[in-house]
Amino acid sequence: MKLDYRLTILVGLGFMTISAFWSLYDFVIPMIMLKAFEFGDTMAGVIMSFDNVLALFMLPLFGMLSDNTSTRIGRRMPYILGGTAMAVVSMLLIPYAVMANKLILFIVALALALLTMSFYRSPAVALMPDVTPKPLRSKGNAVINLMGAVGGIMVLGMVALLAPDKDNINYWPLFLGTAAVMVVGVVILKMTVNEPDAVIKMRHNSAAFGIDVEEAEHDETLVTHEKLPKEYRKSLIFILLSVALWFMGYNAVTSAFSKYAMVSLGMKESQSALILMVASIAAIISFIPVGIISSKVGRKKIILMGVVVLAMVFATAAFYSTFNPMLFISFALAGIAWAAINVNSLPMVLEMSKGANVGRYTGYYYTASMAAQVITPIISGALLEHLGYHTLMPYGALFVALAFVTMMMVQHGDSKPIAPRSKLEVFDVAD
Repeated sequence: MKLDYRLTILVGLGFMTISAFWSLYDFVIPMIMLKAFEFGDTMAGVIMSFDNVLALFMLPLFGMLSDNTSTRIGRRMPYILGGTAMAVVSMLLIPYAVMANKLILFIVALALALLTMSFYRSPAVALMPDVTPKPLRSKGNAVINLMGAVGGIMVLGMVALLAPDKDNINYWPLFLGTAAVMVVGVVILKMTVNEPDAVIKMRHNSAAFGIDVEEAEHDETLVTHEKLPKEYRKSLIFILLSVALWFMGYNAVTSAFSKYAMVSLGMKESQSALILMVASIAAIISFIPVGIISSKVGRKKIILMGVVVLAMVFATAAFYSTFNPMLFISFALAGIAWAAINVNSLPMVLEMSKGANVGRYTGYYYTASMAAQVITPIISGALLEHLGYHTLMPYGALFVALAFVTMMMVQHGDSKPIAPRSKLEVFDVAD
């Protein structure tokens, strides 16, 4: 059984458009609030965290709604097409509000953009496991993450070329360029991927290898409400706890690293940005190899290795008192470790789902990760403010290390070996 890389790349266009939007949001919205409307840091922080709070409720909801949807074009595609269209219209109101100096319209447009992005985030991610057999989902998730990175890089490239100067508040070129990336990506996705046919083909191929045979008996998706067995439910709870814990550690470090580097290490902003960029590049390069290795070695083993490396990087980084070139190597290792964790965690959650409720389990995953990203800025921010910036790296190392403990409790969710369809296939070792 081999991953259909062409199909997976095309399916990944949905996640690419999502990553493009969030790259624009994370970079531009804080600048707009500072330059155009002169928001204070506290108010800006509240607004920037709104998307994570919204995601806690919206992502599971629309994941489950898409599970229960049945249309001629599939379960996920209506949400992807409709969500993208509404998000593009909403986001293009933002630069208009900025140029017209209309604060209320800016807030409303931003809220609508965040709301409509929530419509299709879970369905777009759930489309990959819908068309990918369970044993190949680590590889598939690696491709999806790579496509997301492409979307982010495209927007950051536009930012480098089109971002307005210090006193300029004309953000139209950036928003129009990002909207074009989103529209073109989703149009190509719709034109090249027939969701119902791809789902049926995946089920029949899976059944041929003895994977989820009961799901292949129906061409139409039947939503299952059966409860997980107790031992599977325990594993699901612990994997979701692990997701929350390592996101608490990783997000705290990456979001505050620029300030930490300046205050604790005396570094320039350009140096800290370069270190984080090295981590991102290392992760991008690692996605596909990690996915391939995980399919052979096992998801849990690779995650545990990634957790150990990431905790060690954060723990040892706490000993630096000034800039050291070794930080580049350390954070490159952190990027590889994060890829090992990120590529495998969602497939482990989805391994416990049925084809009919993939969207719901995708929502569970995002609830855990988003809850962490709501909580950790508050806790880590209080420590930085009241105890000092030296607490950041130990904080990150502690929560990542706790994730190792919870991951050890996970006994289900690893990829299962694929049974050969014939005795001759035993001798087929090609991947």
